[in-house]
Amino acid sequence: MLDPILLRKDLQTVVDRLKSRGVDFDTERFNDLESRRKTVQTETESLQARRNALAKQIGQLKSRGEDASAVMAESQAIPERLRQLEVDLAVIQQQLNDVLMSTPNLPHDSVPQGASSDDNVEVRRWLPAAAGADGNPAPLGFEPRDHVAVGEPLGLDFDMAARLSGARFSFMRGPIARLHRALAQFMLDLQTGEHGYTECYTPYIVNSSTLYGTGQLPKFKDDMFAVSKGGDDDKVDEQGNAVAREDQYLISTSEITLTSVARDTIVPAADLPIRLTAHTPCFRSEAGSGGRDTRGMIRQHQFDKVEMVQIVAPDQSYQALEDMVGHAETVLQRLGLPYRVMLLCAGDMGFGAAKTYDLEVWLPAQNTWREISSVSNCEAFQARRMQGRFRNAQNKPEFVHTLNGSGLAVGRALVAVLENYQQADGSVVVPEVLRPYMGGLAVLNP
Repeated sequence: MLDPILLRKDLQTVVDRLKSRGVDFDTERFNDLESRRKTVQTETESLQARRNALAKQIGQLKSRGEDASAVMAESQAIPERLRQLEVDLAVIQQQLNDVLMSTPNLPHDSVPQGASSDDNVEVRRWLPAAAGADGNPAPLGFEPRDHVAVGEPLGLDFDMAARLSGARFSFMRGPIARLHRALAQFMLDLQTGEHGYTECYTPYIVNSSTLYGTGQLPKFKDDMFAVSKGGDDDKVDEQGNAVAREDQYLISTSEITLTSVARDTIVPAADLPIRLTAHTPCFRSEAGSGGRDTRGMIRQHQFDKVEMVQIVAPDQSYQALEDMVGHAETVLQRLGLPYRVMLLCAGDMGFGAAKTYDLEVWLPAQNTWREISSVSNCEAFQARRMQGRFRNAQNKPEFVHTLNGSGLAVGRALVAVLENYQQADGSVVVPEVLRPYMGGLAVLNP
């Protein structure tokens, strides 16, 4: 959530920066709500002062034995008006909050201008072997098959998944299932053993408050899988009143649960930075995918991911961003997979991000680069929504900065291994770093 103070002090700058993301901020609505808020607050403060003055006047009149009935009548009318103003203010504040909750983060000054992925900037690329004439990885020496054709003889079964669940799911058996597990275990071991992340096991179902805190709601409700609707009274508050259960959703990423450890918390400065990682399934309806990537494992309703999250002091967040990109790169380098790092333009960034790098892995069958990791600094955007703070050098509460990134998407890593390590005879060489997780197996044969 944007800082409402910034909007009040420098609205035009906010509007201009949002335009770079292709967002037209409704200044007329915001100014109207702000005007109404100020009017209500001004009247509230005036009435509170009048109430205090009348109370003093009543005391003076009574002490002199004079008639105070007229003054008392005026005083007695004030509380009802204050109660109405309190209700009015709550409605206005909720409307302002709705505006802020639906407004994306402001791009950092270093983010390039642009409207789509065509305007993203390549920062660097890494190739495990000599490049081809076009600067991309050299051809395999035979006509590459896509991961579906390579994987099905090894145990990748989309027909079974479709019978069990429908489209955009996968079923794996035998060596390819083991390879998928090996990738996740390797990623976790690397992030915890070398990069200082603490491994977590998190719920796969979260309530709507958690999703509002990290920014998935209300913006991306259609992309979430709801598993229960609130409304049934299943607990009571301290006064014994029934409390309605919140809506619950399957997580679309463990960024949600890992980042939310700072929710409604003041973290001691000595505990920062907090580095967390988890391997979880992720569930997305892909409501906005427009029918893209319907073949194979690129865009599925259920997929696995090893997530990285850092919660840091504000002055450390942009160094943490660069570090996290390096942590994701290390996974790809150890696997020997060609990749490039892209700095996203303002118009291509996610809702909560102030700056994002994408890592794109090379897929020979598509002869193109595909995203396999996205690493973002959200600055205080999520922390402000979920009230995640720390005590600064002056011992005052201040919002933390939150960062998240894939370290990596397991399914897409499997796709990349199948396509880059395929052999002409249909077998797939197991990357050396994964062989200890595969019982020493070096080759997967159909």
